Amino acid sequence: MKFMLLVYAEADAWEEEARKLAMKESVALCYELDAEGEYCSAAPLQPTTTSVSIRVREGEAFITDGPFAETTEQLGGYFLVDVENREAAIAVARRIPGARVGTIEVRPIVELDNLPEAK
Repeated sequence: MKFMLLVYAEADAWEEEARKLAMKESVALCYELDAEGEYCSAAPLQPTTTSVSIRVREGEAFITDGPFAETTEQLGGYFLVDVENREAAIAVARRIPGARVGTIEVRPIVELDNLPEAK
């Protein structure tokens, strides 16, 4: 069963050295998950200052700089894992360094049969 583990934190949650260490820990976690057959994908995201939000209403596109939601915590990255169940996904989420300064949202993926294969 696939789960998306969404990593949220405040923009200034990490000091630079701690952020670099957390990135190394996250990469190591990806290799551990791969060895366990549970890794699908993971990536940090660029800051929200680089994002745009697009809404289409009645055929007209509205483009706004910045993230969709205005909150103190921002989506900073994700892990996509293939594990046995929700409890296993939660166990992985507890290992993500971002959980120490922010929040990890665990959501099951709806798998559709008629999509192209990921590259």
